[in-house]
Amino acid sequence: MKKQLNISFIGGGNMAAALIGGLAGKVTDGGNIHVIDPNLEALQGLTQRFGVTPASEIDAMVSVSDVIVLAVKPQQMKQVIGQLRPYLTTQMVLSIAAGIRAADMSRWLGGHDVIVRCMPNTPALIGKGITGMVAGAGVSPQQRETADLIMQAVGATVWLDDETKIDAVTAVSGSGPAYVFYFIEAMQQAAQELGLTAEQGIELAKATFTGAAQLAAQSAEPVALLRERVTSKGGTTYAALTSMENAGVRQAIVNAIKAAAARGQELGDEFGRD
Repeated sequence: MKKQLNISFIGGGNMAAALIGGLAGKVTDGGNIHVIDPNLEALQGLTQRFGVTPASEIDAMVSVSDVIVLAVKPQQMKQVIGQLRPYLTTQMVLSIAAGIRAADMSRWLGGHDVIVRCMPNTPALIGKGITGMVAGAGVSPQQRETADLIMQAVGATVWLDDETKIDAVTAVSGSGPAYVFYFIEAMQQAAQELGLTAEQGIELAKATFTGAAQLAAQSAEPVALLRERVTSKGGTTYAALTSMENAGVRQAIVNAIKAAAARGQELGDEFGRD
């Protein structure tokens, strides 16, 4: 498959650029990656960096692609698919848009069901992402392997057996980086209120999150056990965690993630209308 796969990206934003960076020269030649985006500046940048084949609108080159990646905003999807439909034959379609269901995309594509829904997250920008994926009924085992290869260019992949679970993936890992950044901001604020500088606070918070996340990733032990090992009865960590529990922080986080999942379902209802 190396140097052979032809891929069209509709949309050349940050996530598309991350994927292209992971694919070009590794999975396929940059010239085999066709990028369509009305933003000429974005196209020029991708062409200079990765040697992609650019276009400002969907054209016949899409017809010879093995894979078409829909990297546009949910509210743009129906219009983009309408422009794509005349060029579609047997290509596999990968969507990385939140909320838009495969059944709706298939209907807009005239019944085409070779569709894989993907939900990556922003750490993909540094090759540390994770993507939840679910394949439509028309996706062959070989095409599923190809989809996996493409998304592994920016991190790990998790395959789902039910598309309805994509909303949970969106809520946990798709939106998840924002939760981490939010907590880091709170740690920095606390550091400043305790007399440290903003620079000291952010350095301490970032390093703590990075180290703890790597420790959790590399350990075979449950995260709860790792937490307990840091928490001595009556100590400083115990005081902090007790305060969080009394304030309902854990349940607030669970409720927030459930709210994100519900919003993902709402987006599917909203943008999936005829």
